Amino acid sequence: MIGAVLRRFKHIFKKKKAMEEEKKKVYTILLLTNRDSDNVGDQVIEACDIGLISTVMKNLDISEDCYKIDSRAASMVSAKYLTTRNPDELKSCRKAIAHADMVIFGGAPVFNFLYQNFYERTAVTLELAEEYHVPVIFSAIGVEGYSEKNAKCQRLKKTLNFDCIRQITTRDGIGHLEKYIYNEKIKIAKVSDPAVFSHRIFEPYKKARKSEDKKKIGIFVIRANGFVDNKIDFTKEASIQFWTGLVRELESRGYDYELLTSGHFSDEAFVDYLIRHHGIKAKKCVFNMNTPEELVRRISSYDGIISCRLHPSIISFALDVPSLGIIWNTKVKGFYESIGYEDRILVTDGLNSQLAVDKLEQAMEQGVEKSENYLTSVYETLFEAVKGIVYSEDSDGTMPYSYAELLENIPVYAGTTEKEKEEKLKRKFRRAYNVYNNCCKKNEKYKKEIEQWKKADS
Repeated sequence: MIGAVLRRFKHIFKKKKAMEEEKKKVYTILLLTNRDSDNVGDQVIEACDIGLISTVMKNLDISEDCYKIDSRAASMVSAKYLTTRNPDELKSCRKAIAHADMVIFGGAPVFNFLYQNFYERTAVTLELAEEYHVPVIFSAIGVEGYSEKNAKCQRLKKTLNFDCIRQITTRDGIGHLEKYIYNEKIKIAKVSDPAVFSHRIFEPYKKARKSEDKKKIGIFVIRANGFVDNKIDFTKEASIQFWTGLVRELESRGYDYELLTSGHFSDEAFVDYLIRHHGIKAKKCVFNMNTPEELVRRISSYDGIISCRLHPSIISFALDVPSLGIIWNTKVKGFYESIGYEDRILVTDGLNSQLAVDKLEQAMEQGVEKSENYLTSVYETLFEAVKGIVYSEDSDGTMPYSYAELLENIPVYAGTTEKEKEEKLKRKFRRAYNVYNNCCKKNEKYKKEIEQWKKADS
């Protein structure tokens, strides 16, 4: 009897000692997001992910000097490697994963295989993580589709079931995610988007509205062919008719308004097109949306928003600003259903400006209500996954913070540095230059074809 008690105490002592040693270790957390995107909504996700991860580590009683977050683009597997398969092009990525204690994919639509190459970059990243036995967490990932017949999708599916994968949570598409995963050890769940904490993480950047101000509406425009590219029959001409009609309707009802984007250069190009060719007032448009704090500041200044892009809707929800989401992608529908506001969705079939403003006025009258269980879901699942890596799932009784504790402990965003601003602009301009150069190549090709036709006719 005494021997059994002594053995029990010895076991508890060893367990406690091992946990103390784990707390002294310096963890390297490789965070992969769409941070290099000029869509500022993705930059908001990165900031919120860093805030949530930092809070998880504090919740686990791991001090700031015992971990570091290495935040990189989810596309760190270079396009050059995908083209050449030259191992030298993978050295930086390989080194980052080999030195990481865990990899966290945060918020990016890394499952997208329809018209982007994220699926392959994700697959290669997971192959490296499996090779180096580095545990992987997917937190609040966008899952936009699944296909048994698509080779790209099946390539991704194989890597998503590696033993290194610990958890996959999605903000949408849980039905699709269930089709991807057959490894029973991998935990999956539907959770909130990390940007639901924008109101706290970006608190210093919010703009207070004056009660005597005229009500102001933010109109977030998407690129000319954004709907068509996503297999929705709503052409550039239909978009022009809707946006210009919406402006006239708001003016007739006495609202102030701004047309803006969440930063994508092709969206901004379409706003410029509306100014130059369809009578939209330049002074009512916002350009150069390049930092997450500026996006939050703008949204906080509105009484309501109408948006195509997803994250202006999520940020407005976080800031208690009523919004309508126009479906150009299934993820928009998924978000509004998750927050219990299916009636604030606009579909393109039968879409008109009067209907949109009627629905927005109704939403502004009702306001925004939130479920704490929904809000904390992204944190609680991330906490459990990280805890399972840092300790073991049954070795520590620490519980995740409550919603109030989470808000109290989550760090605020420090702001974009001048160097970071310069890098963001450089990436944005280079993307625009690439599109321009490709257009020039097409024009040259067409000119040569026309010349050949003329010669043939003569």
